[in-house]
Amino acid sequence: MFKTFALTAVLLGLTACGDTWGQRAVTGGGIGAGSGALIGAVTPLGVLPGALIGGAVGAGVGAATTSKR
Repeated sequence: MFKTFALTAVLLGLTACGDTWGQRAVTGGGIGAGSGALIGAVTPLGVLPGALIGGAVGAGVGAATTSKR
């Protein structure tokens, strides 16, 4: 369980990659989909639903945290 939390923390930290709104949404979605699939594989949720949920959340977080320069 600790490995899952550590991996999730690392992947969430990587969602900050990218400079523009679009880059951050795409990288966040990709990282979220990967981590969601990983979490879905070890839970009863399933890989595909985990990837879909993680991708949507990651893209939303990535886009929402774009700095206003």
